[in-house]
Amino acid sequence: MTDHKPFNVLFLCTANSSRSIMAEALLNRLGQGKFKAFSAGSQPKGKVHPLALELLQSLNYDTSFARSKSWDEFATPDAPKMDFVFTVCDDAANEACPVWPGQPVSAHWGVPDPAAAEGSEPEKHFAFAEAYRMLNNRISTFTSLPMSSLDKLALKQRLDEIGRDRPNAG
Repeated sequence: MTDHKPFNVLFLCTANSSRSIMAEALLNRLGQGKFKAFSAGSQPKGKVHPLALELLQSLNYDTSFARSKSWDEFATPDAPKMDFVFTVCDDAANEACPVWPGQPVSAHWGVPDPAAAEGSEPEKHFAFAEAYRMLNNRISTFTSLPMSSLDKLALKQRLDEIGRDRPNAG
C-alpha cells in the first residue's frame, strides 16, 4: 500500500440509505487527502433517509453527494478500483450483508440500522446519533492506522478488530 494517492473505500449496506451514507460522509471528512469514500447498496432504497440527512446537515456536512445507489455502479470496468470495502449492516438485525468480489481489503463493521428504530421521534433521532457515533469511532481509528507500515494480512486483522469493537455510549 502506498501513500501517494488516496485509498478508495466503499461502504456497503443493503439499502444504502443511512449507515453507509453516514460512513461515506465521515471518511471523506476525517480522511481528506488520504481516503476517498463511496457508498452503495445491494438493494438500494433509492432515497437517503431524511433523519440521516438531517443529522449530517446539523454537523455541517455538505449532503449534496448523498444518494442511494446500487453497488452495480462500482462493478463496471471504468469504476474506481476499491482498496477497502466495509459492510456496515448489522447481521444481528437479520439483514443480508452484501459481499464484494475481488481483492480489496474488506471487513464487516456491523452497526444497528437506525432506520429500523421504533418509538418516539427523539428515540429515532437517538438511533441515528448512535449509529453515527459508532461509525465515527471506527472511522477515526481506521484513519489513524499507519497504512504504509502494515502488510495486507496485519491490516485485515486490525480492521476486523475495529469492527468487533462495540464501544459503550459516552
